[in-house]
Amino acid sequence: MHSLTCMSLSSSPHTFLKPTHKPLLNATTCRPFPPLKRRSCFTTKALLSNTKEFVLKDFQERRALKIITGLQNFNKDNVASVVIAAEKGGATHVDIACDPELVKLALNLTSCPVCVSSVDPATFPAAVEAGALMVEIGNYDSFYEKGIVFTPQQILGLTKETRRILPSIVLSVTVPHTLSLPDQVKLAESLELEGVDIIQTEGGKCCNPTKSGVLGLIEKATPTLAAAYSISRAVKIPVMCSSGISAVTAPMAITAGAAGVGVGSAINRLNDVVAMIAEVRSISSSLHTSFQTYPTHEVETHSHRN
Repeated sequence: MHSLTCMSLSSSPHTFLKPTHKPLLNATTCRPFPPLKRRSCFTTKALLSNTKEFVLKDFQERRALKIITGLQNFNKDNVASVVIAAEKGGATHVDIACDPELVKLALNLTSCPVCVSSVDPATFPAAVEAGALMVEIGNYDSFYEKGIVFTPQQILGLTKETRRILPSIVLSVTVPHTLSLPDQVKLAESLELEGVDIIQTEGGKCCNPTKSGVLGLIEKATPTLAAAYSISRAVKIPVMCSSGISAVTAPMAITAGAAGVGVGSAINRLNDVVAMIAEVRSISSSLHTSFQTYPTHEVETHSHRN
């Protein structure tokens, strides 16, 4: 069991990034201590609560923007460029491959919460130790290219194992677009019961637009928008609309009921960091405009959420 270091609470969320303090690892278990040390457990619980609030704040306000570098992208130069673009462009979160060295790299470049993606729960603890505040089971695109798909039973199994290893971490799980919409909804409901904090949708890779320009961008985002619409009406936890999202379709995702968007290829396809920053700013601006048009209470009304 990992030791818990007693420290005072701080108003800065980045207190949690200090390498000697790892409250998210198996933090629900505390050994019996004398009264003085027992207070460290209470301090840890407060830190965990404060950390979770920090990570989920933008989702709760329905304007989260997560920039995704790719589950199997271990190119440090490319990851650094995308993370810099996310930081300077106004993103709220960054999502990188599950690698402790990449986490340390990202933390030196951004103040955004760092999320790591993997389909192997055993890889998460080392990344959390390095400073990741959120983990994601998903970003399956690279597996689809190899003909590998994930069943609901497999995803539920990965989720349960992640919760066993890291019971207090902010956990996001992607619902595969390879399932029918009713089955996506059913899986999302099961994931909510397992204590998942965020559901992520996908679908861009499965859609080959027949039009160019704006029509093509809308066409490409249709599957993930449809999933966000359906799932957001079935669960109470935030839904992140990802895959095929652009500045054109990000506001549509929020209107459909999403609490934020995840963007990867629209940024990663650009080779110049200045262009990446401009693209992130464009998406961030479109989200801000949609938030002003549909503030939180109005989105709730439009979604008819339970």
